[in-house]
Amino acid sequence: MLIGLTLVSGTDSPPPLQMSEAQATALGELLRIAPVIDELGERFTAAGEQIALVGGPVRDAFLGRLQNDLDFTTSARPEVTEKLLSGWADATWDVGRDFGTIGARRGEWTIEITTYRSESYDPDSRKPEVAYGDSIDGDLGRRDFTVNAMALTLPDRTLVDPHGGILDLTHRQLRTPGRPEDSFSDDPLRMMRAARFAAQLGFSVAPEVIKAMTDMAERITIVSAERVRDELVKLVMAPDPRRGLTLLVDTGLAEHVLPELPALRLERDEHHRHKDVYEHSLTVLEQAIDQEHERFGEPDFISRFAALMHDVGKPRTRRFVQGGAVTFHHHDVVGAKITRKRMKALRFSNDQIEAVSKLVELHLRFHGYGSGEWTDSAVRRYVRDAGDQLTRLHVLTRADCTTRNQRKADRLARTYDSLEARIAVLSEQEELAAVRPDLDGNQIMEILGISAGREVGQAYKHLLELRLDNGPMTQEEATAALLAWWQSR
Repeated sequence: MLIGLTLVSGTDSPPPLQMSEAQATALGELLRIAPVIDELGERFTAAGEQIALVGGPVRDAFLGRLQNDLDFTTSARPEVTEKLLSGWADATWDVGRDFGTIGARRGEWTIEITTYRSESYDPDSRKPEVAYGDSIDGDLGRRDFTVNAMALTLPDRTLVDPHGGILDLTHRQLRTPGRPEDSFSDDPLRMMRAARFAAQLGFSVAPEVIKAMTDMAERITIVSAERVRDELVKLVMAPDPRRGLTLLVDTGLAEHVLPELPALRLERDEHHRHKDVYEHSLTVLEQAIDQEHERFGEPDFISRFAALMHDVGKPRTRRFVQGGAVTFHHHDVVGAKITRKRMKALRFSNDQIEAVSKLVELHLRFHGYGSGEWTDSAVRRYVRDAGDQLTRLHVLTRADCTTRNQRKADRLARTYDSLEARIAVLSEQEELAAVRPDLDGNQIMEILGISAGREVGQAYKHLLELRLDNGPMTQEEATAALLAWWQSR
């Protein structure tokens, strides 16, 4: 059945040609979800309730990027919504009940239905205060941006757009439904969402919104670390994270959520004896993204965030030496500590913290081996130290070359090609990913006639060093080496 689309707008409509193009795109997208929205509309209307597709899915329908997650707003209270979904949805859940939201799954579609509501922040609170509303216009008026403040009422399929979201979609611009100062006061996280949507959608941000973000940047500090983290992850995973990160830095928001990033802008000295580390870091991020499809087949947060953070140790390690040269000795180690501390503050998981910190600490390792004269021992240690982050280390190391000297860039690329080829050969011969001593702890204790303790660990470490230096040994060779080490003590 063809889906009709009627526009009810509270502002001037966009030019007819642009509207017809957007409307045609939306009709094509909405056709895919007709069974879901038609059936929900009929069920809720029959029960005397109102329901509408709302927010991101409506926006994305006009942009031709509608996904399988569908958001609805309704006059029904959560307990009524649950009853109406019973027998229709394949599964339901109520983890969002406190916010008026009931979740459901129907076939391939994931659905969230939320009672009309209004929410705001107490000036000193980290959590929004939620109150139910009584109209769709009131619900739309509380939303973050006009492009997210549109709804498609069901089952009549009328588009409600009281704040000119269609016009802003046409102009590819982010504005707030009311005064941005009021919007950001209600929920300061919306300032980060502006940067995130700019990065995701490629939209510009209205001047009055940027001004409010700049004036109110400090207010982001009342938002919980977990919510800030989630927005930051979405921004970094967007198609154009540079756009969003630049907005965070320029408005001062980054000073409160990721201060290590704007600190990099201070690293260019007045004589320009080294590159702009801030711009370099953003370029490394973009170059890491360029490798994702081949390496991972999908966007990868760990490699992206490691690329962004890899030089954050430079501000603390910058030194001016005789002759005017600038050094950053040990910025890799310092940067790893800074990265770990920041990610802990943002409540990242331990696995994520360890992975990103390890990459930051190892990002210079390749350059410590000269122009490519890699011994087997050096290759084994490189693989052993990288562990399960080896592929990401390949990505970061290659992305870290931002020189404009094409000859130098080509030379570095060839050298790393050679290293990867060496790793592949040795891995096939020696199973490098599982490098361990040729004798285990039980064998060490049996051969030396000792019980578990520090000496077993010392013997194990010695045999591991031999394994890395010389490659695999037979059990007889390993036993002889162990006994020689033991006697030398």
